[in-house]
Amino acid sequence: MASSERRATPAPRPLGAPSRYPSVRAPLAVLVGCAVPAVVLTVLVTAGWAPLIGLDRTVADTLHTAAVGAPGWTHVNRILTDWVWDPWTMRAVLAVAVGLLVRRGAWLLGVWVAATSLLGTGLQQGLKAAVDRDRPVWPDPVDSAHYQAFPSGHALSVTVAAGLLLWLLRRHAPRPALWRAAVAVAAVSMAGVGFTRVFLGVHWLSDVVGGWLLGATVVAASVTAYGVYERWGGAGRRG
Repeated sequence: MASSERRATPAPRPLGAPSRYPSVRAPLAVLVGCAVPAVVLTVLVTAGWAPLIGLDRTVADTLHTAAVGAPGWTHVNRILTDWVWDPWTMRAVLAVAVGLLVRRGAWLLGVWVAATSLLGTGLQQGLKAAVDRDRPVWPDPVDSAHYQAFPSGHALSVTVAAGLLLWLLRRHAPRPALWRAAVAVAAVSMAGVGFTRVFLGVHWLSDVVGGWLLGATVVAASVTAYGVYERWGGAGRRG
């Protein structure tokens, strides 16, 4: 009897329900580790720091030359950036996640995820207006984009979506293989969208890095705040 009890597999927890109140140290460390360089990068971009601008130009020129010379590969990148990793695609995916959370009774968590996504969009648009950085201009463009350059909205949106979805999955205690696959998909998506934006000549490298850092900052701040709520204010009111 004792042996069979030891081999018993516990039932999976409901979506959004942690087995214990999680530590806020890890997301807080990510918050600090991303927010500080994000602020520094934003200041350097705004100030037009010459070494950074020079690096941006070198990378942009190199990739644009490659894009012009490889129309087939350029078309693939346009499909990826316009459909797979488009900010509206990311918002739609998060909307589905929010709907599932609300349907299963985790309404507060669903509202939290939706609010975090809106916060990321608001930060992105606000900084674009404040920094007012021009996009690259080419005599032979392979793609086009509107509004200002910094930060990359695609990079920020993918980072926010990937971070939130990984957080929700982690709360559900996934099997190791599923977790590794999810992390790999998130990493490929973040790296891929960053590459497409610079390769297609619509962003500078620092725009993309800024999008990654700011997106990670938004997610880490949200996860930290929710962890504090669960640990100190949400006992008995899980949702």
